[in-house]
Amino acid sequence: MKTLARTGPVISFVFCCLGGAVLLLNGIDKENGFFCGLGLFFVGMAFYVGPMLWLVADKHRPTSKDK
Repeated sequence: MKTLARTGPVISFVFCCLGGAVLLLNGIDKENGFFCGLGLFFVGMAFYVGPMLWLVADKHRPTSKDK
């Protein structure tokens, strides 16, 4: 479970950041403001969601008392 709690935030950060970068680059190439905005949203969300999932996983990990 600890491995899943560590890989989940990393995977969500990477996918959100890469997806946002792809949308942002496509929006810049085609001069489309919608895709630029959506790309910036996903890049910003990556920097919010990844660390928040990491902190929640650290907060709710079982201690030696719980066993």
